[in-house]
Amino acid sequence: MSETNRGDNTPSVQPRGTGMAIPAAIIVGFALIAISIYLSGGKEVANTNVNQNEQVENKGDIANITPVNENDHIRGNPNAPLVIVEYSDFDCPFCKTFHTTMQQIMDEYGPTGEVAWVYRHLPLTSLHPSAAHIAEASECVAELGGSEAFWKFADMVFGERGVNDLTNIALLPEFAVSAGVSETDYKACMDSARNRPLIEEDVANAISIGARGTPHSIVIAGDQMMVINGAQPYDQVKLLVDGLLR
Repeated sequence: MSETNRGDNTPSVQPRGTGMAIPAAIIVGFALIAISIYLSGGKEVANTNVNQNEQVENKGDIANITPVNENDHIRGNPNAPLVIVEYSDFDCPFCKTFHTTMQQIMDEYGPTGEVAWVYRHLPLTSLHPSAAHIAEASECVAELGGSEAFWKFADMVFGERGVNDLTNIALLPEFAVSAGVSETDYKACMDSARNRPLIEEDVANAISIGARGTPHSIVIAGDQMMVINGAQPYDQVKLLVDGLLR
């Protein structure tokens, strides 16, 4: 797997619909979006979270996505008409950029309840050795402090480092406390490794839907699903969101 930026000329939005009757305006909107947003390629590398000896291939199906549920990290209205499910790596430079983009999207569409943002894990440990550890730390914060604490922690992790820098993991306990959890409880949770299976579940699901790198996002609008592959800029994501909502 690889970090995914923008670059080649393959359309990054891949619509999938289960209904036959789709309004013409939506079809036109999807066509415009497909023209506007492009998929970045990238060299695939082994994902050490799955199997140290296997190359991960992009043979998944978007239909395999785990339905959003109460166990997910959801920012915004859980019943929003448009949901963006992001598979991300806390140490990925493109994920940091896309995190800022999604913060802007939520600032605009979150207060009206139109868009929800779901964060799932896809740590690329072959590129970022500490990524799985940071993901596990975020799950401990979520377990101890709830959804609000998780998002505060995630914002601090991405906000603390430069785009091309790795997270200073020595700061994670400090971030956990700032997010509102006990440092003692946080360290006990980390020592237990009890949330590690949650990371593994997200990684397995990401592979099953065909994620090649990070960030990899699935947009869900009713019975329609499409892929945003890579760190698309704010104006392109806004174009997609407006096209689906309006």
